[in-house]
Amino acid sequence: MEKFTNFLTEFKNRSRHHSKLTNFIVPELIKFNDSTILEFGVSEKCMSTELFLNYCEIRKCKLFSVDSIDYSNKFSSDKWKFIKSRDDDFKNVISHIPKKMDLILLDTIHEAKHVEKILYYYYDFLKKDCCFFIDDISWLPYLKNSDKNRFYAEVNNYETFIKLLEIYNNNQTNFNIEFTFEGTGICKIKKLNDNKLNDPKKIKSRNFSIKNLVRKVIR
Repeated sequence: MEKFTNFLTEFKNRSRHHSKLTNFIVPELIKFNDSTILEFGVSEKCMSTELFLNYCEIRKCKLFSVDSIDYSNKFSSDKWKFIKSRDDDFKNVISHIPKKMDLILLDTIHEAKHVEKILYYYYDFLKKDCCFFIDDISWLPYLKNSDKNRFYAEVNNYETFIKLLEIYNNNQTNFNIEFTFEGTGICKIKKLNDNKLNDPKKIKSRNFSIKNLVRKVIR
């Protein structure tokens, strides 16, 4: 474990995205031994893949990585299985993975409808008391005049954040949810039971109610 701790110290300091993964995912990751991890999205930088594989090597875990681009030459490890596939090619993906997972990370298409589709399908593969992480839920770095300043990323991340709240709104007894806004943000969903997820439920806010408008005028 000392070897992994030394790796984390160097890994965390590389960028705010590395720091985000270390601070938010590692506390759940280190609970496991001889477990299975599923990640959707590898990318050229392979940040989460490198993190997971370093842990897998010392804890006898197995990592399954899914990406539509072939990154199979990035690492050579008997703890790693790369699956060249879209994350929503469900038939193909499930033919290569176990029926139950200890940790799942989604970092592919950052659009609300896609995130919802992937979460609802693979949630059943997650073991009870384990976590499903969804990367890039913060729109703040992409606002106009912010450091990233990207319209589509701003809108997509905001819509994803709201969609996750709507899903939680109708599943509050099924999972707990947490967010960090470090870097581009990440969401943690902790599964509380083996119930099927309910459909999302719109959040009916009273922010624009007459009562609230009156409150603002008289306060």
